Amino acid sequence: MRVLVVLLLSLAALSAQAAGEDADSVQALRAELERLKAAQAEGAAQIQGLEARIAALEAPVAQGAVAVAHATPMPVTRYDETTSRLAVTGDFRLRYEGNYGDDDTRDWERGVLRARLGATYLVNDWLTVGGRLATGDPDDPNSTDVTLSNFADDFDVSLDQAYAELKLDKAKIWGGKFALPFARTDLVWDGDVNPQGVGATYAIPVGGGAVEMSGLYFLVDQSVAGADSSMLGGQLGLDLPIGTNFRFELSGALYDYTLPGVAGADLGDFRSNLIGTDGRYVSDFDLADVIAAVSYGGWKRWPVRLTGEYVKNRGARTTGDTGYSVELSAGQVHDKGDWRFGYGYSVAEVDAVLAPFSHDNTTSATNYRQHTLYLDFALSDTIVLDTTLYHYRPYDAEFSGINDPGDWLDRLRVNFQVAF
Repeated sequence: MRVLVVLLLSLAALSAQAAGEDADSVQALRAELERLKAAQAEGAAQIQGLEARIAALEAPVAQGAVAVAHATPMPVTRYDETTSRLAVTGDFRLRYEGNYGDDDTRDWERGVLRARLGATYLVNDWLTVGGRLATGDPDDPNSTDVTLSNFADDFDVSLDQAYAELKLDKAKIWGGKFALPFARTDLVWDGDVNPQGVGATYAIPVGGGAVEMSGLYFLVDQSVAGADSSMLGGQLGLDLPIGTNFRFELSGALYDYTLPGVAGADLGDFRSNLIGTDGRYVSDFDLADVIAAVSYGGWKRWPVRLTGEYVKNRGARTTGDTGYSVELSAGQVHDKGDWRFGYGYSVAEVDAVLAPFSHDNTTSATNYRQHTLYLDFALSDTIVLDTTLYHYRPYDAEFSGINDPGDWLDRLRVNFQVAF
């Protein structure tokens, strides 16, 4: 009997212990379940928040718009989904240059480099902002070249373009420092000149071509003490196909400079124009400029183009007020293996054009007679090797300065150019 009681007591004790252990396990499981539920709720909240953020980011991309919060609702501009709003372009040019034939000095050679990097950003359907970095002397408006010299000193780099561009139907308007809006050759405008001010063009489609009107207010030199130096210019142009293979282009322009102050100019800005004893230009510059061109595209890889230009400075206070040029070219350098060659002849009298903004291809910006011969070859779609020879001399012995008016000078340039 005592044994039975002991056995029963032992079984009861074991049962109580097991019950206690089961109670502890259940409580632990319930605690773990509650923890997991809390974690699940927190995860669900995080997932919901992430989904909301993804939806907010994906919506503008899908619609092609930029979502920005404003106190006052702003109209949303929509873009094509395939359009990138940021465009980056650039080019690199490495040059050998040789100068020969001057009896007054020795022949000399140099290496020259130019590098430019530009970008535009499409803010909306009607507004673009852009800028460009370029090597070269920031005080030289018509060159971005750097001579390889000076014990490997670092290159000067400056912002040679910074502008806003508005597109309104058939019109474009620029403000800031931007590319020249006119049809041009090197006779009047060097290709590196980027005017500062406000410009606009308006194009009207006509017979497969267009009539284009361009205007420019060019702030040449702002003055605090006196009147500003500036230019007001306009150009009317026609670009018209003739039959299947011919194209005719004609433009006429007036450029009226007002230059009461030249405090911002340096020696390079005066160059070869006549300068008075007061350090100012002798002539006023009121240019009438006409450019005409005829091109033939019947030969696919060998288009032919003939271009002529005539400019007269109606404000000149000298008889040296006229310039003209003619150029014939054949070929193109668009695709790998393309060739192009050409010949040009030009004359610019001493005050025919404003020297700070005309070409810097040779040492004579004005008062020259010049022959130009060039040959280009496309190594690839983006790489061009070109060679140019300038053969020139002073036009008028009276204004030849230190140059012997009888000397024919030669400048040879070989360029390796990459664009992207």
